[in-house]
Formats: sequence, structure tokens, C-alpha cells
Amino acid sequence: MSLGAQAVEVGLNAAIVSVAGAAPRILIAPKGDGGEDGLPFGPFDPLNHRTFETGLRSWVGEQTGLSLGYVEQLYTFGDRGRHRMAGDRGPHVVSVGYLALTRPDAQEDEAFAATGARWQPFYRYLPWEDWREGRPPMIDELIVPALAAFSPSPASGPSRPGAWTDRLSVAFGQDGVGWDEERALDRYEMLYEAGLVEEAARDGRAAGAGCDRLGTPMRFDHRRILATAIARLRAKLKYRPVIFELLPAEFTLSELQKAAEAIAGRPVHKQNFRRFVENTGLVEPTGGVSAATGGRPAALFRFRPEVTRERPSPGIRFGRA
Repeated sequence: MSLGAQAVEVGLNAAIVSVAGAAPRILIAPKGDGGEDGLPFGPFDPLNHRTFETGLRSWVGEQTGLSLGYVEQLYTFGDRGRHRMAGDRGPHVVSVGYLALTRPDAQEDEAFAATGARWQPFYRYLPWEDWREGRPPMIDELIVPALAAFSPSPASGPSRPGAWTDRLSVAFGQDGVGWDEERALDRYEMLYEAGLVEEAARDGRAAGAGCDRLGTPMRFDHRRILATAIARLRAKLKYRPVIFELLPAEFTLSELQKAAEAIAGRPVHKQNFRRFVENTGLVEPTGGVSAATGGRPAALFRFRPEVTRERPSPGIRFGRA
């Protein structure tokens, strides 16, 4: 079937995560015409890109100067309206999202100065996800009341009585339901549906009652892609050793714990965490020490790659939040 003029464009997005100290960061591309923050992004060119991933690496290198290491495909985002600006008459864009992990690199500053890319804290965009200092006040003061007052439109499709209330309880840890850090995408979707994020207004949804729009917006549907990436990464921490893709070759157990807490968005019990890491063979001592903390020198460790053959799910376990 001939479509005549181009009707669909395939785009490639990268949610590139790094941790500096205890700060989880997302790489932001140079600002576009709209002036909003956004992820590195570019169209797939089948004549020059052998695969989607080849195209992604090419666009990231061009826009940020960064050479990617660990990359995995996240999801394909194709909702009409989630990638359009007001008055936009261009083709419908289907975005293939990727999660990438990288370690801090001293060469980044020079590359970013040339391209205009920069790191930003990813809780700047999803502030309700950061529980490291306890349950964020905005959840009970702003989000829950606004979501509880919202009634989904019948146009959203049929749903059973109480379905929205149940979603609220599960997503935001209400009514005795524990907080599940892996539901980052579910939470963003509810805020979007209720008009509580700026992207919803851009797509024609009315603002939620009694609540300002939350978090820093991103261009197109990039905040949705970021929420998907965070949810995937938080889940994957528990069954794959991906946390070590964010750390230098040698690290202290304190640095490992802070990186895990930064991504999970909540604290872990120090002694239990260290006992688990050491007893499961995830790491081994290097024999060296670090005095970077300024206090008592801390032992340095490195990841044991053999653990992937020794255990079926060599990830980091978290207790109930």
C-alpha cells in the first residue's frame, strides 16, 4: 500500500545514565528550538545505519561527543501526540528508546563544551521518585490529592469501578501498599493522564485540579522515555550486575552503596547491604585502599565477572521500602 508522502518517521532516543558520587544523572542533548531539555535523539537512516543501535551510537556521538558502552533497547513509543508540538504538521514519529550506562570520564567536559550536552540530575524531572531522604512531601501534599480528585474520561476506555483508585494505591504506595520503586513509568503515566505534567498540556489535556504541573518538562515524550529507563534499570539491578557499569574499575563499598541508592531512589541498610555484597561474591578486595573520604582509609574492591556463571541472578537485593 502506497502512503504517498512520508507518514511515519523512526526516531532513536538514548536515556544515558551515569552516577557521580551519590548523584544519579541523565545526559541532556543540546537544547532544540523549543528550549526544553531532551535526550539525545535523531532519525534512523536506513541507508547509513545498518541497525537501530548503530544509528543510535552515531547520533549520540554527533550530539554529545560521547562514545557509548553498555546499551540495551527499552521500548518503542508510538502514541500520536506524544512527539508533536502545537501546530506541527510533520510525519508521525515512532521512537525506539534505549537505555545506556556510562562511567564518569575526565574527557567528557571537553566533549560537552564542544557540543553543548550536559549532565542533569534525573530526579530534576521525576522528583517524586527520590526517597533517599524519606517519602517526598509532594506525594501527600500535592500528588495524591490531585490524583484522588481526578476522574478518567470515558474516552480513555472502559474500566471497572475503583480501577483508578486501585492504580493510585499501587503506584504511590497508598492504603497499606508498599512503595515499589520499579513503578516509575506507572506513576508518570498517571500524572500525564491527570494533566499534572507539562507534556500533558502540550498534548491538549486539561490541567489537573488544585496542583501545579510537576517536575521539569522535557521535549516531546522524552520524560516518558526517561521514566521507562529508570523503571527498567531499577528492576535490572536486582538480577543483573549492571550497577558495575556505572562505577570505576576499583571502588569502595560505600561508593557501591551510594550508587545503588542513587538509582533505586531509596536508602538501604548499610550492614545488610555490605554483608549481602560480600557473601554473594559480587566483589573481591583489590588489596588497595582509598583515602578520598578524608577519614579512615577504605578498602577498595572490584567486580568479580565470574559471578555471572556462579549465580543465576547476580544482582543486588533490596529490602522492602
